Amino acid sequence: MPTDTDLNLLFALNALLSEGSVAKAAERVGLSESAMSRALARLRESTGDELLVRAGRAMVLTPHALALRDRVRELVQESRAVLHPAGADFNPRTLQHLFTIRANDGFIEGFAHQLVARAAHEAPGVRLRFAPKPNKDVRPLREGLIDLDIGVLGESGPEVRVQALFRDHFVAVVREGHPLLAAPGITVERYAACDHVVTSRHGRTEGPVDVALAAIGLVRNAAVVVPSFSTALSIAAATDMVALIPSSYFEHLRARGTLHSFPLPMPTEQITVSQMWHPRLDRDPAHRWLRSVVLEVCRPLNEQTKAP
Repeated sequence: MPTDTDLNLLFALNALLSEGSVAKAAERVGLSESAMSRALARLRESTGDELLVRAGRAMVLTPHALALRDRVRELVQESRAVLHPAGADFNPRTLQHLFTIRANDGFIEGFAHQLVARAAHEAPGVRLRFAPKPNKDVRPLREGLIDLDIGVLGESGPEVRVQALFRDHFVAVVREGHPLLAAPGITVERYAACDHVVTSRHGRTEGPVDVALAAIGLVRNAAVVVPSFSTALSIAAATDMVALIPSSYFEHLRARGTLHSFPLPMPTEQITVSQMWHPRLDRDPAHRWLRSVVLEVCRPLNEQTKAP
């Protein structure tokens, strides 16, 4: 066919070769008989073949038309698949894919088991790989090294899509029987006077809590700095140190019998935990399924923070 040929002729040709009749082909594609006759004339000119010829009261396919029939049918099916809405036929049960999710240890320990269970139930061919989150750099998303980044939003820029999952806040955690719990009411002065185990991936000893304490003229002693919340809790469980832990993380702990949490005795801002991805994955049906599962798993916490 010439390069400027109307590709709608391909659909007309498929109908003609399948039906072997101008009238039936016209009805099949929703054209009038005269329009289909004109399409047949253009196809004869383009292919250099009669395609359909009269044989008594009926029409039959020429040898060239018979040779084209299966090929044209496949081309039409492929073109329809290309123009079909993305994800219209998506079925997670047949999905075979490895997703890499980057998150801090608090999210992984609190939510990974739920995500794995949902994936095993809905998409048994899906594998999940959880990667550590050493920083908030968006480069891994931009370069396709990870599929989803979960945490507190950093400097994202226009190249990143963001969806809030839930709002969180920090709580203080001490061992059962800690001296702070002996007297009713934990004042900010008593809290600040304790030794503290601080969690920081970068070894920092100060954070929002220290800013809040400084505003009222107090300073806490960061006696130990560790890279993970689980390590901070293990130290708090074995000493009189106070750990600072996200409420969502502590709520998912199964061994709370040895630990006790209480609200911070001074106001601190809540944090918003979000999922982030690159725009190229916006309409990818598999990635949309993954995001929906993460959102569903986090929904109970989101609803709690919205409650009056």
